[in-house]
Amino acid sequence: MHLRDLTQFLSELSENNNRAWFVMNKPRYDILRAEFLELVVDLIAQISKFDPAIAACNPKRALFRINRDLRFGHDKRPYKTHFSASLTASGLKKPSQGGGPAYYFHIDADGRLLLAVGEYTPPPERLKTIRQHLIDDAKGFGKVLKSKSLIDTYGALQDGDKLVRPPKGFDADLPMIEFIKLRSFIVWKEGNLKRNQPASLSKELLTAFKDAYPLVTWLRQSMTAVIEE
Repeated sequence: MHLRDLTQFLSELSENNNRAWFVMNKPRYDILRAEFLELVVDLIAQISKFDPAIAACNPKRALFRINRDLRFGHDKRPYKTHFSASLTASGLKKPSQGGGPAYYFHIDADGRLLLAVGEYTPPPERLKTIRQHLIDDAKGFGKVLKSKSLIDTYGALQDGDKLVRPPKGFDADLPMIEFIKLRSFIVWKEGNLKRNQPASLSKELLTAFKDAYPLVTWLRQSMTAVIEE
């Protein structure tokens, strides 16, 4: 895809975040979104080679709308200034839907790439299931944390939204209590895009997503355990 055109469009949108400008530039947006969709289609096909469950992901539904939800908050700008997608086996891309682990990425107006893998702020029941899985499979989770590919690419799980105290129903002396306090189970990284080499974007995403596959597998196991019960 034409990354230079995309970042130029998003940069202009950030300076003219209003409906009149967007309507006038809608043809540009349609072309860029079509190219972004092609990237997502290709990613689904490539990811499916090491994670077959992703083959069921609908590429059109994986894309997030550019329109912002204006019902909450004081920021009334109508449009997002990034293109984003979340690839899941369930087809549920929003964290609040509890659709399981996701491969997420977005590109912003400054040409920055953010990618993340795992589950970000899952709903209460889903989070409780993951925490219980930590107790039941502490050894398996420990192997995930020691995965060389995951460490080399991401470093460690993000813990920025970690609870100060253990969540209700979990004892403070549990071996995995510091991880049980987490409210998200994700790894993420940022980078600057090489705008003149669009082919490198797909390769970078695919490599990083594959490196986090051990985390995806472990999180999916917690969903399977609930079904079997």
